[in-house]
Amino acid sequence: MAKPRSSWIRVCLGMKKLYTFTAWCNSHLRKAGTQIENIDEDFRDGLKLMLLLEVISGERLPKPERGKMRVHKINNVNKALDFIASKGVKLVSIGAEEIVDGNAKMTLGMIWTIILRFAIQDISVEETSAKEGLLLWCQRKTAPYKNVNVQNFHISWKDGLAFNALIHRHRPELIEYDKLRKDDPVTNLNNAFEVAEKYLDIPKMLDAEDIVGTLRPDEKAIMTYVSCFYHAFSGAQKAETAANRICKVLAVNQENEHLMEDYERLASDLLEWIRRTIPWLEDRVPQKTIQEMQQKLEDFRDYRRVHKPPKVQEKCQLEINFNTLQTKLRLSNRPAFMPSEGRMVSDINNGWQHLEQAEKGYEEWLLNEIRRLERLDHLAEKFRQKASIHEAWTDGKEAMLKHRDYETATLSDIKALIRKHEAFESDLAAHQDRVEQIAAIAQELNELDYYDSHNVNTRCQKICDQWDNLGSLTHSRREALEKTEKQLETIDQLHLEYAKRAAPFNNWMESAMEDLQDMFIVHTIEEIEGLISAHDQFKSTLPDADREREAILAIHKEAQRIAESNHIKLSGSNPYTSVTPQIINSKWEKVQQLVPKRDHALLEEQSKQQSNEHLRRQFASQANMVGPWIQTKMEEIGRISIEMNGTLEDQLSHLKQYERSIVDYKPNLDLLEQQHQLIQEALIFDNKHTNYTMEHLRVGWEQLLTTIARTINEVENQILTRDAKGISQEQMQEFRASFNHFDKDHGGALGPEEFKACLISLGYDVENDRQGDAEFNRIMSVVDPNHSGLVTFQAFIDFMSRETTDTDTADQVIASFKVLAGDKNFITAEELRRELPPDQAEYCIARMAPYQGPDAAPGALDYKSFSTALYGESDL
Repeated sequence: MAKPRSSWIRVCLGMKKLYTFTAWCNSHLRKAGTQIENIDEDFRDGLKLMLLLEVISGERLPKPERGKMRVHKINNVNKALDFIASKGVKLVSIGAEEIVDGNAKMTLGMIWTIILRFAIQDISVEETSAKEGLLLWCQRKTAPYKNVNVQNFHISWKDGLAFNALIHRHRPELIEYDKLRKDDPVTNLNNAFEVAEKYLDIPKMLDAEDIVGTLRPDEKAIMTYVSCFYHAFSGAQKAETAANRICKVLAVNQENEHLMEDYERLASDLLEWIRRTIPWLEDRVPQKTIQEMQQKLEDFRDYRRVHKPPKVQEKCQLEINFNTLQTKLRLSNRPAFMPSEGRMVSDINNGWQHLEQAEKGYEEWLLNEIRRLERLDHLAEKFRQKASIHEAWTDGKEAMLKHRDYETATLSDIKALIRKHEAFESDLAAHQDRVEQIAAIAQELNELDYYDSHNVNTRCQKICDQWDNLGSLTHSRREALEKTEKQLETIDQLHLEYAKRAAPFNNWMESAMEDLQDMFIVHTIEEIEGLISAHDQFKSTLPDADREREAILAIHKEAQRIAESNHIKLSGSNPYTSVTPQIINSKWEKVQQLVPKRDHALLEEQSKQQSNEHLRRQFASQANMVGPWIQTKMEEIGRISIEMNGTLEDQLSHLKQYERSIVDYKPNLDLLEQQHQLIQEALIFDNKHTNYTMEHLRVGWEQLLTTIARTINEVENQILTRDAKGISQEQMQEFRASFNHFDKDHGGALGPEEFKACLISLGYDVENDRQGDAEFNRIMSVVDPNHSGLVTFQAFIDFMSRETTDTDTADQVIASFKVLAGDKNFITAEELRRELPPDQAEYCIARMAPYQGPDAAPGALDYKSFSTALYGESDL
């Protein structure tokens, strides 16, 4: 392009500005197939001036007049000036006549006005003026480069490094910046100008020698030239911004998909564990022995101590992850996450509730079964003991009753046999209670499903059959004796009296020995003290029993004295009873020996029950401390969750410290578990000193840990909401204060009327009129989509954040894709791979549907439906 020829223009206006403005005009007129050589001459008829305005504005001007007369030229220039004025440009001292007359100064002023309006004024960075905006853009782009410090549009550009830095920042392959030298400005400037003209289609508007040879380069010329760089690179900047926005949206979706997959996997694992565990807890097949049932109880304790606690933590973490995911989805305007069928949080809670019901029933069954087996063992041992005593007593009785000794006996012998038989009948009647007791115990063992009931029944049946046979034999022998009774005349009354008194006394001693050896089972200190009292009462009867023994022995001695005095020959034994004085003394001595043994056994059991009572009190003392502590902490957490002390970060820090203090309290619960295990091992089944059970405390502790974790998660979600939505701390506190003020019952939710009052306090027009009711119904449909009648704090915060802040939308994403697609209604895989990182480009390509519009090209992809799906119900 030739430089202007007019020498007076060079002198008055400066060669640099004239050259720059001419080059700028030609850079646009080339698009219309023309150019100019001299500004003051070529714009005089107004035709090329109108053409220039149409090219740079993209609008049509009124049809120009083609005549050669001065009036035609003035009319054309006026049309151009009117168009400039319509764009909000104030033209000062510039008239059509001056332009037509070739006034170079006025013409250059007009061109600068056009450049300022159409090349520079639209530049705006951070709402600054056009000049400041262009300067700020240059400073940001050149900031990373050494030896470049752009402070103005004159001397900051003299060394040429700033021009090269602008080009390298956007097209690094065109400039070898590290090889440039600050002390060689002419080379630097020419390098930048030549590269800009050859590769960026920016005409050379400045002369390197003129810039270097001038103390202060022309500011308007520099601004005009730099604005061409800005417009050349603005399209790339828009594409970069659009690509960044799309990458951010896709990253959110990919992260959410990973969180959804993690939730599904964790939920499946937890539900599978619950499904495996419940049948084990519902298996109520009893074992035959206490040892086998105690092993089951120990397995259940291992489940409680080892296997369940990690699952409690997993369940709590799963709920926290679910809440965090839903919060992230709300904040990014994504649809709520709906887990696959059977893996909802409610499904997990239902399964967990079923597990705990089975768990509670299983423990109750174990303890009841152990108690039943203990009772069975006691009854079985009692049965064997009584059966052995009875069988020992009946040994030889059948042979004695079948003996026909009365056939050869003397009269006195017969009478003796009759008395002896009467004593036996008395003895037999005394044993009736024992037989009934044996049968009753056997019946109870049958009713309690004793595992060895067959042998018990066989032995009991044998005893009963034998007893019936003894009754029959006794009756037969009595008839035989009575048949010969008339032949008997005398009987030794003393022997008879002895026999009558010795038999009951002998039975009393046998019963006493049986009672003294009787097994006992107690569960409380009161029960053992009752047995000790009964034993003391028995011991108080021993002096009377001893006097009865001496009286009976005295009768025997008197009979011997009378026989000797009357020279009666005795057979050597009492014919009426087999209970001799030696037997009485032997059994009496046995009773005397059994009494201290019984004393020792009762005292030993009393010590055991005292130890059990100590365990009860020890557990109760700890439980009565831990139980209220848990309740207090639950109430304190409830208060903390509705208070606003400090920032959300302060609240979060306070809650985490509070959580650590709760975790530090765990040793108290562990101590209680140890005490509870000792109680179970001692087979203690009740505790009147406390209303707290271990199960109650375990559930309370798990609820406490879950509540503090949920409260911390709520605050974390509030922080996430605040940061994502740009809500200030003051706004968050205002929202919290308003919500708490109307949450009178501190339940964490507001009813419709409470929520309406809260909105009114925040300035919403929801008064009771048609317009207010319509607005309130709109808001309620947002905060309570399920029509539950309650508005939670999280729903309230989400609503307020949407009302007060901007969020990314599907329209924004569509606009970004349109930039990358070059304003087309579709985009290609090649364009996606060029503009986006590889993983996100492939993510889009795999999910975008083919574009079906009339302007579709091969391989066209529908970015609009893809963008809409990101914010709606879809499988993306």
